[in-house]
Amino acid sequence: MKYILFFVAAGLLFGFSFFSHFSWEDSFFSTFSKRENRENSIVSVQEVRGAENQKKRSIALEKISFPIAWIQPVRKAEVSDLILPNAHASLILDADSKTVLHSYKGKERRQIASLTKMLTAIIVIEEISDLSESATVSEEAVYVEGTKIGCPRSGYCISERLKVGEKISVKSLLKAMLMNSANDAAIVLAEHISGSQKEFAELMNERAKKMGLKDSHFCTPSGLEIEGKESECYSSAYDIAQIAAYSMRYEIIWEILRLPEAEIFSVDGKYKHQIINTDLLLDQWPNCLGGKTGFTPLAGRSLITAVSSPNNKHKLIAVVLDDPYRWQDVKTMANWAFNSYEWK
Repeated sequence: MKYILFFVAAGLLFGFSFFSHFSWEDSFFSTFSKRENRENSIVSVQEVRGAENQKKRSIALEKISFPIAWIQPVRKAEVSDLILPNAHASLILDADSKTVLHSYKGKERRQIASLTKMLTAIIVIEEISDLSESATVSEEAVYVEGTKIGCPRSGYCISERLKVGEKISVKSLLKAMLMNSANDAAIVLAEHISGSQKEFAELMNERAKKMGLKDSHFCTPSGLEIEGKESECYSSAYDIAQIAAYSMRYEIIWEILRLPEAEIFSVDGKYKHQIINTDLLLDQWPNCLGGKTGFTPLAGRSLITAVSSPNNKHKLIAVVLDDPYRWQDVKTMANWAFNSYEWK
């Protein structure tokens, strides 16, 4: 009986020890498994946080890369819309924030004539570091149609025209192109940079694409349409306003646009050319910062004008396309904008 009780007790003790051991191991592995899951969970959270931080950094970089103007134009309450019945297309752009204040057919594609020369000027400034560099006048430039150096209007000449083979500085050509809207100057500059008008036009379209312009295709540096391909030469009021706003980073462009007249000379001093600005608003409008005219029979009479606010704190760009009353209409546009908006 003693032995029986002994074996029973021993069995009970062994069973308790076995199940206790099993339970401890189960508890150990369970604890280990929970710890592993917790560590995996921590890693997972870290990955998520890392991804979130990376996203925040990306957003921060985007904000650095694409800054937004702090001061924005805000339209006043109960302001009536601007109506310009004579303009085929019109647009007002706040030059700093790039906010569109008024648009009528602003993104419609159409010919813009010599307003094209604003992009030509930008490329010249960006491609040529020394504006005193000389360029050689080609026969193609001399015999181009329309406005030319020495002839502020087609068929009306006041001084000597360019001569084939004449050498003249890039800066002088810029003056003639921007002030006098001279087509021959635009061609000489284009040939000097790219070798031909066609190759320069390719450069223009590449530049327009980089600027994000979606409604432009340029055919020539002057803005003259190519015969038989007129429909392929176009831009929009919105795109050309963006080009004008971009050009404001180059002070030399707007210094030239504000000059009422100038004399330019060949490099050897043999030839002198008189330049007259085609912008009629320079003497009439104190806040006018300058402008660029454009005309072809297909494009009509067009105009880009930049104007400062009465307190000189803000700049607007007004564009009218195919508008026979362009001079008065851009004044109306500027007055309406400054009366209809406040900057906050």
